[in-house]
Amino acid sequence: MKQAWVTVGSSLLLAIASVQAGDIMQAFPAAESGMSRYVLHLPAQDDESRYQIELQIGKMVRTDARNRYFFAGRIEKETIKGWGYTRYTLKKLGPMAGTLMAVDPNEPKVDRFITLGGEPYLIRYNSKVPVVVYVPAGVEVRYRIWTAGAEMRTMEMG
Repeated sequence: MKQAWVTVGSSLLLAIASVQAGDIMQAFPAAESGMSRYVLHLPAQDDESRYQIELQIGKMVRTDARNRYFFAGRIEKETIKGWGYTRYTLKKLGPMAGTLMAVDPNEPKVDRFITLGGEPYLIRYNSKVPVVVYVPAGVEVRYRIWTAGAEMRTMEMG
């Protein structure tokens, strides 16, 4: 009789794990009106501690090619109650600002992806949970994967 319970218990746990894995997106509600939801499913890596994701949030803007531009705004990190997963939200894309180098007015404009200002926004790599980002409609989310080399170096005492 004990063996039957173990088999039933194991099957039940596998079924629950299967449902949770298939329905993980239930934890992330659809985007509210005026917002968009971006979802990134990462491939599994042998050693995920060697990887990070850089989120780049912005939009395509026609500008001159010389000045450096950026948008004001802040990405908020939130743990979803009852699930423990993290979601990232940019509630408002602030005004665009930039450097003020003089540019020939006849110089052609170019389309550029202008991102939030400040330091790169890096998050932990975890292939078991999607990266979910909510942004205002019309705003785009891009990403870059950073990888650390396997070699560790020793610092000199000084």
